[in-house]
This record gives sequence, C-alpha cells and structure tokens, in this order.
Amino acid sequence: MKRKIENLPVARIAYIRHVGPYGMGNLEAMRRIKEWGRENGLMQGEGVIVGISHDDPGTTLPEHCRYDAGIVITEGVLLDDTVCGGVLLPGRYAIYEVEHTAEAVGKAWGMIFMDLTRDGLRVDMERPAFERYSEEKVERHLCEICVPVK
Repeated sequence: MKRKIENLPVARIAYIRHVGPYGMGNLEAMRRIKEWGRENGLMQGEGVIVGISHDDPGTTLPEHCRYDAGIVITEGVLLDDTVCGGVLLPGRYAIYEVEHTAEAVGKAWGMIFMDLTRDGLRVDMERPAFERYSEEKVERHLCEICVPVK
C-alpha cells in the first residue's frame, strides 16, 4: 500500500446520500451518481468519483451511518433535484493507493490509522476521509483512500 501526502484544493461535488448500514445502499448511491454524471457529460476523461463515509460503524448505529457518493464538478455545472451540492474541504491529506477490490479496500481501511499513528500523523477529524476513483486509476484496477491529516 503506497502512501503520499498532498495538499488538495477545495473541490465542488454533486452527491447522493445514503443513510443506513454501509453496504448495498452505498453501491446503489454510487450507481445513481455515476448515472447522473453520465447524463451530464461528467464521466469522460477527467471525471472523479468520491465515496465519503461520514460515520464510524463501530461507534455509530448502522441505521444512522451516512455515506455520500459524489462526483467532482466545476462551477458551471447546474444541479437538479436528484443530487445535493457540497464541497470537499481543502488541506493536507494522506493518500493511499490500493487495489480496487472490496477486500483490498476493506483491509486498507483497517491498516491506515495504525500506519498514520506509527508515523506521527494525526487525523484531522474536522474533515471526512474519502475514497477517490479516477478513470486513470480504475483502468489500472486501483483507487485512492484520502485521509485528512494535521
């Protein structure tokens, strides 16, 4: 699992929120945001999809867990009533490149926080961590986990 530290700029997103246990509902939200992105011409080339898990299922009841499936958009993109608008906050992130499989992503999430602690990095709890999927990475069967750090 490779890690790099980057300063990410603010990014405007359109997203669909799922509230409930993480799993199939997340996949449905992801399917719907990709469909919306295709309908709005956002899935070619530079399209970036994000998955934001807002809650720790170890400390939050499953029925209250929030997951946003989003797509990065530019200022000129208009939102409709099928999506919400938001931003990915800027700042310093530890970015882990992982194999794009459920098993590899799950294993990475289980190791990331120990890795950060071992290297003296603190998670910035004011910003959510997220998974990032670019066309270039997905074509190579990879994705990124972006964790805000102080």
